[in-house]
Amino acid sequence: MDYIFSTLSNLLGQTAFASLNIGNVAMIGVACFFLFLAVKKGYEPLLLVPISFGMLLVNIYPPIMEEGGLLNYFFKLDEWAILPCLIFLGVGAQTDFGPLIANPISFLLGAAAQFGIFAAYLGAMGLGFNDMAAAAIAIIGGADGPTSIYLANRLGQQDILGPIAVAAYSYMSLVPIIQPPIMRALTSKEERSIKMGQLRPVSKTERILFPIVVTIVVCSILPSTTPLVGMLMLGNLFKESGVVRQLTDTASNALMYIVVILLGTSVGATTSAEAFLNWTTIKIVGLGLVAFAFGTAAGVLFGKLLCKLTHGKINPLIGSAGVSAVPMAARVSQKVGADEDPTNFLLMHAMGPNVAGVIGTAVAAGVFMAMFGVK
Repeated sequence: MDYIFSTLSNLLGQTAFASLNIGNVAMIGVACFFLFLAVKKGYEPLLLVPISFGMLLVNIYPPIMEEGGLLNYFFKLDEWAILPCLIFLGVGAQTDFGPLIANPISFLLGAAAQFGIFAAYLGAMGLGFNDMAAAAIAIIGGADGPTSIYLANRLGQQDILGPIAVAAYSYMSLVPIIQPPIMRALTSKEERSIKMGQLRPVSKTERILFPIVVTIVVCSILPSTTPLVGMLMLGNLFKESGVVRQLTDTASNALMYIVVILLGTSVGATTSAEAFLNWTTIKIVGLGLVAFAFGTAAGVLFGKLLCKLTHGKINPLIGSAGVSAVPMAARVSQKVGADEDPTNFLLMHAMGPNVAGVIGTAVAAGVFMAMFGVK
């Protein structure tokens, strides 16, 4: 009988129930909520499903993220900046820079949306974070997960990498919830109803030269951005050259989705209750939200200015797409515009600032690295 009781006791002691605490239960609840948003509401399931499931796994079985655990090996690829750069390769192979080339003013809208990053940097400094930690947190405002991970590692902020990555990817996924109220509050019905003229055709030569010229210019001015910008433009050159279709297909499909699985689950697995439920994390998540909101507002306000200067030829809504959540932010611009007038098609116009924002966030990261002498 003692043997039976001892065996049963050992078995019960090995279950997750024996070590679960209130924090773990709370994080499991958050994971289930994110899964609901992804599956039921369709909020960027390619991101939210792996992230939320990683969150679920680590709070049921914490050793999966400890030394020797499966997801710990995945996360090493994040820390070594391998996965973020491969994500940029895939994004480049999927991205059409045509709207940006056809309407270069989109660069200004993409740049304006980076204001939130530098506003959050000052806010983080005010909350007691050191300068490098503040920069790593502020880049969340670009709603660019790979760049957030890359910058945090380059600035030696591995201790807050998990909350930064989760916040960045969460805000990327929640763009359809966060942005519309800000966009509607800052624009009038008339502005939201503005129809923009058709974009000019972009030649194949322009499309091929664009990634080459951007790489030379940006990487010469800010060499520390070369891993991100270089991979982004290499992927786009694969696509636009038309001579390496196999590489384009691999980078934009198989490789991209493999990397998303590895990166998403490992990022989600950084959210163990012990590591995530503390004031530092709460401040990081809050600052990230402020940065993202400020970036959205700055893009819309600059769009309003351009609307005035062009005598109503630019719909201010496309300014909100200047954050680098591609193509989610552009889709939101389209939806908010279509809510006012179903015949208004802003998607391609919004893609210009959207892809400019990808470059802009990488440039902002490069500026921070240059400020601190990181090569």
